[in-house]
Amino acid sequence: MGRVTSRRRLVRIVDGVVSEPIDTLAAEEPLEIRVNGRSLVVTMRTPGADFDLAAGFLVSEGVVRTDREIAGIRYCAGATADGVNTYNVVDVVLAVGVAPPDPSLERNFYTTSSCGLCGKASLDAVRTVAAWSVRDDPVRLDPEVLSGLPDTLRTAQRVFDRTGGLHAAGLFSADGRLHCLREDVGRHNAVDKVVGWALRQGRLPLRDTVLMVSGRASFELVQKAVMAGIPALAAVSAPSSLAADLAEDAGLTLIGFLRGSSMNVYAGAHRLVQRTGSELPA
Repeated sequence: MGRVTSRRRLVRIVDGVVSEPIDTLAAEEPLEIRVNGRSLVVTMRTPGADFDLAAGFLVSEGVVRTDREIAGIRYCAGATADGVNTYNVVDVVLAVGVAPPDPSLERNFYTTSSCGLCGKASLDAVRTVAAWSVRDDPVRLDPEVLSGLPDTLRTAQRVFDRTGGLHAAGLFSADGRLHCLREDVGRHNAVDKVVGWALRQGRLPLRDTVLMVSGRASFELVQKAVMAGIPALAAVSAPSSLAADLAEDAGLTLIGFLRGSSMNVYAGAHRLVQRTGSELPA
């Protein structure tokens, strides 16, 4: 299987002094996701948790909702002309009776590690109908608990410590317990890996949870959270305008610039509870 990191010699110049150390880089390799033997998408990702990535991608696209709808996931042997298994092609076999992906979902080109929705024809095409509504999720969020999530996420990023080049997504309980963390060169891949882990554990929908991401909160990440039944998304950086619009429309709590004790709440502020027990305005 492809490595999560690779080693590379470089030229470093510090105050005019030249050296040639060996650096550790985050690996980036293509992953082709097939469904019932038919190619669906190729995405650039950091190898590791590939089955979670494939499963989470299918949740995000509305293809599956429960672990029972997947009969199996396997790496495809013979992915090259000489029959070598590159571990860069996975085939998801759907359970009997589960409809295959709509042909309009097929993306016959590479999606980059920074683009989770590249190739979608229109905004309407990405407003996938969610299996669960997050609007009525009764979870209440303590700002003091939320303020500790970025440090917990960062502490758990073991590959980032070695490379400095990976995004992270972490699934937390409302009281701040980390359920699952995944790292990847693509922020959307990291989220799909978390969602796929939850699907394969039979945990969907993810009620009473918070999804914490290490970068910005884009439309695609809000969509993935909604599709998995996650009621709150927090990010250390800014959301996009479209992300805020979708969060408000779906009833998801969207938090940006979560740093220390400060945060901006762009949607769903009614879920944040002050120490006195009074709720913040929506």
